Parts: sequence; structure tokens; C-alpha cells
Amino acid sequence: MSDVIIVEKMDQWIKITLNRPERLNALNVEMHLAFRAALEAVGDARAVLITGAGRGFCAGQDLGERNPDNGHWPPDLGQTLNDYFNPLVRLITNLPMPVICAVNGVAAGAGANLALACDVVLAADTARFIQAFSKIGLVPDAGGSWILPRRLGMARAMGLALTGAPLMAPQAAEWGLIWKSYDAADLMPEAHALAAEFAAGPTMAYAGAKTLMKRAANHDFDAHLDDEAAMQQACGRSDDYAEGVRAFLAKRPAEFTGK
Repeated sequence: MSDVIIVEKMDQWIKITLNRPERLNALNVEMHLAFRAALEAVGDARAVLITGAGRGFCAGQDLGERNPDNGHWPPDLGQTLNDYFNPLVRLITNLPMPVICAVNGVAAGAGANLALACDVVLAADTARFIQAFSKIGLVPDAGGSWILPRRLGMARAMGLALTGAPLMAPQAAEWGLIWKSYDAADLMPEAHALAAEFAAGPTMAYAGAKTLMKRAANHDFDAHLDDEAAMQQACGRSDDYAEGVRAFLAKRPAEFTGK
């Protein structure tokens, strides 16, 4: 594994760190491929935590690879998305286990939207989310134009996209864009604790909840009730459900196995 991505195997969960701090973890081709390989290799981990090294989470695409004065111009940015960013977003959103993002600093452009693709986003109170695309003549990508209006409503989504104004983490949490904002010193301990909690939790139920939430965007209510019933039927046959009920009745903590 390339050292631009650091993978740490914890107790039933995986930590992935973007590691180009001198470039605010901006993604070049090497980093794209290493990040993808890390996501593809999570195996049977029961939770994944993604964060960044240094003072930023991710500044999006490394524009040093898109300098109009160097090499061929114009670039095919659609191909860049299809070859690099979109596979990352799809991998993140399709992982069955909970995916946490701990945003330790600036998350700009596609870097912000990679973070927002995760299931639970925590951020340091000093972190900023910036839809910086309009500042360089582009539109939001990496899923941003889909995620923002659904979480924030059209007015706030449009304002962020058109102005490129930074959104501080406490405001992002207040608006419902992310789960929680923490004092910077508390971010990683809280993220580690949440990853450990998920890794010890009911894995099938987490996967089912993720599936239902994602389907809800395109389902009518009646069809969704049927989906809930089918998913609950499957979870009700799991070992974790039996353990959860036994633990509840015995007034003790459940010991889930993820099965």
C-alpha cells in the first residue's frame, strides 16, 4: 500500500488516513488508486473510519495535475470523475458496514463531498466545508449536487454551491449536513470510540438501515413499508436479534457478533 494512504487494522474496524498533508491531502492519481485499493480491501471489518493527516481533511483534486500551462489542455474532467472520483464515492456509499468520516480540517471541493458520502460525519469545530468549484469555473461533483439539496434544502445548497463560501463545522452540524462537531482535541477520540461502538454492534441491522435509508429517496411510502417488513424479517432471523432480546430481558449489555 502506498504511503499516501495509511491503513490501520483495529479491533474489527479499519482506519484509513489520507496522507499528503503538505498538499492538504489533495488527491493525485497515486492517491486515488491507493484510496480505492484500501476501500476494496476492508474485507469483513465491521466499521470503517476515514480521516486526514495534518491540518486538512482533503482539498479535492490536486490542481497541480490540471495546470493549463503544463501538458495537454483542455483536460477531460468527465473522464477524471468517471475514472477516479465516482468509483471512490460508489465504494464508500456501497460498503455494508458503517463508514465514519472524521473531518479534521478543511474539506474543499470533491474532498468535502467525499466526506459527505460517508454514513456519519464528525468534524473538528475548526473544520470548514467548502464547495469551492465555482471559484475555478466548475460545478459541484463527487455527488455534491445530489447530497446538498437533499440534506440542506435548495436555498442553502444553492447558496453554498454558487458562492463557494466556507461552512464551519458547528454550522454544518446545526444545519444537518453532518452528525456532530467537536472541539478539535476531542475529534479523534470520539471518532475512535464511535468506530469501536459500531464494530461491536449489530452488523446486519446497520447494513439494513443503510439500505433502507438510501432507497427511501426514490421510494413511495407504501413500497417502502414493504421494504421495511422484508428487511426486518431478515434481521429478525439473525443471531444478533436473539442476543439483543436476551440482553434486554436480562438487563445486561448485548454482546453482538455481527451475525
